[in-house]
Amino acid sequence: MELTEQMTVNSKEEAGAVNYETINWDSINWPMHERIVSRLQSRIVKAVKEGKWNRVKALQYLLTHSLSGKLLAVRRVTTNKGKNTPGVDQQLWRHQRRKELAVADLKQRGYKPLPLRRVLIPKSNGKMRPLGIPTMKDRAMQALYLMALDPIAETCADRNSYGFRKARSCADAMVQCHTILCRRGSAQWILEGDIEACFDRINHDWLMQNVPIGDKHILQSWLKAGYLYENAFYNTTEGTPQGGTISQPWQT
Repeated sequence: MELTEQMTVNSKEEAGAVNYETINWDSINWPMHERIVSRLQSRIVKAVKEGKWNRVKALQYLLTHSLSGKLLAVRRVTTNKGKNTPGVDQQLWRHQRRKELAVADLKQRGYKPLPLRRVLIPKSNGKMRPLGIPTMKDRAMQALYLMALDPIAETCADRNSYGFRKARSCADAMVQCHTILCRRGSAQWILEGDIEACFDRINHDWLMQNVPIGDKHILQSWLKAGYLYENAFYNTTEGTPQGGTISQPWQT
């Protein structure tokens, strides 16, 4: 067998390419699929460090088209705290068969996200915070692509950023502050800043140019999906929704 052919076979096996009709939610080998995705993510990190961006895109494609990635994406959105909050289609994935069908339905070809369902929640200062709630399918698709973006975000991010970072918390930020402020001669002042309406005004063109996602058309479709509020549709020409899974690593 030629080397290139062998690499293709190995990649398909690593990506978990099997018949979707064989999925049985109760008998899924989750540790195996987690290992498959973890290996692909590790290879993405290695390619990023080596500056091999064409390889990064190829590995992202493998991950986002893999059975393992799709299974983990559906599991994420059906087990997190938002699992009982529907989008504009009012659909929830509660039953085993619905989850199995959802995995098979996570296809890139012909995919078009539905508008977000906008809700307002109170903030501590008395103002209201707008949240954009995608449908279950759109959340799962975002979770799938987040798995391909997270390794890049974690590799390229500032070493002292802590918001929306995996395995990081406010406690880690506090420890770092103590480390750099407890020394003799350390700065005596801390500057606290806030970008007004940062989520609401983020530039779509900048995101399209700087988010390293292979399927740019899918990213654009999320940005331009619009939202429904009080039965009226609104276009989205700027900003990203607070509440969207894919937003987290690129808004810190």
